[in-house]
Amino acid sequence: MWYNALLIGPPLLVAVMLHEIAHAVAALRLGDPSAKSLGRITLNPIRHIDPFLTILVPAALLISNSPIVFGGAKPVPVNPLHFKDPRRGMLWVAAAGPGANFILAGLSYVAFIIWQSWFSEAIDLSLWLRILGAWCYYGIFINLVLGIFNLIPIPPLDGGRIAVGLLPVHWARRLAAVERYGLVIVIAVVYLMGRMGWI
Repeated sequence: MWYNALLIGPPLLVAVMLHEIAHAVAALRLGDPSAKSLGRITLNPIRHIDPFLTILVPAALLISNSPIVFGGAKPVPVNPLHFKDPRRGMLWVAAAGPGANFILAGLSYVAFIIWQSWFSEAIDLSLWLRILGAWCYYGIFINLVLGIFNLIPIPPLDGGRIAVGLLPVHWARRLAAVERYGLVIVIAVVYLMGRMGWI
């Protein structure tokens, strides 16, 4: 169990943190300093911990013997009133998170190919070199899953906010109104998909 946590934990932590940092940097570039002023553009994991998403949700799923376990970091605060075009600004901020994950997946793939070319035929490979290879491998998978999952068009997921920025105003308002129930909907859908063996 602890060995698996050592293999998956670091690439998962990096993927989640850089996802949120990408949101914060995009917001800052578009004129909103909210996340920066709260110290969210940092690699300090404590700054990104959310009691509900990071601790309670995964713990509840583990206790209930859920076939899937997921959670998230503390959402980055964004004030769209700082943007010249609030709808478009939120769209780009939302897209930055999955975009960062897809870039990380690509970098992890390149790192894994390099690792394979250097060490795959080694007979006596040290434990830490094997762990490094596993981090590269899981970095590909974790970032792809995180990026794709966040593109589901249900607020408050990034895909929902992207859809709100792209849809006509009438439909965008209706979709945005779903956000208050969005997290419950996402948890229920993922739980049922896990039970049915789809994920």
